[in-house]
Amino acid sequence: MEELTADDIRASFVNATERELDMLDLPLESLLVDWYHLDFFAWRDPSNRSRCYVIAELDGVATGIILRAAGSSSRSRSSICNICRTMQPGNQVVMMSARKGGEAGEREESIATYMCADVSCHENVRIAYPLAPDEFRTDVDFRIDSTAVRMRSFVRQVRDAS
Repeated sequence: MEELTADDIRASFVNATERELDMLDLPLESLLVDWYHLDFFAWRDPSNRSRCYVIAELDGVATGIILRAAGSSSRSRSSICNICRTMQPGNQVVMMSARKGGEAGEREESIATYMCADVSCHENVRIAYPLAPDEFRTDVDFRIDSTAVRMRSFVRQVRDAS
């Protein structure tokens, strides 16, 4: 990704209201991010844990979306994130929804998917987990590229909805 300033980040959101942009809290790590090594930038709002933000480059343009995390469940079984496709304990994967952009968003339409609760997909695919019996480990570069493609696809669906 290209380096983004605080103003660039705020201007990138396609499904945000003026009020939501006023409430947006940038994470401290945004000052220290190595932007050129990111596939996308994602964080949970430190002042409102149900709000998440994702910024991905679509066609060379930084495009951000605001997500709402459903209330965490106390499920004990494992779940899989639809973005990074990593298996997580059930309480670490939540339903994230985003109001669609454009006219669809004005009609309060939204789109949702299961995602890592801490939106750490970018890091999760870079961790080498021990193999479970009969588990197939894919190439790490393939996992990284696939995760980036799925996140950009989700962001594009939010942006292009009308």
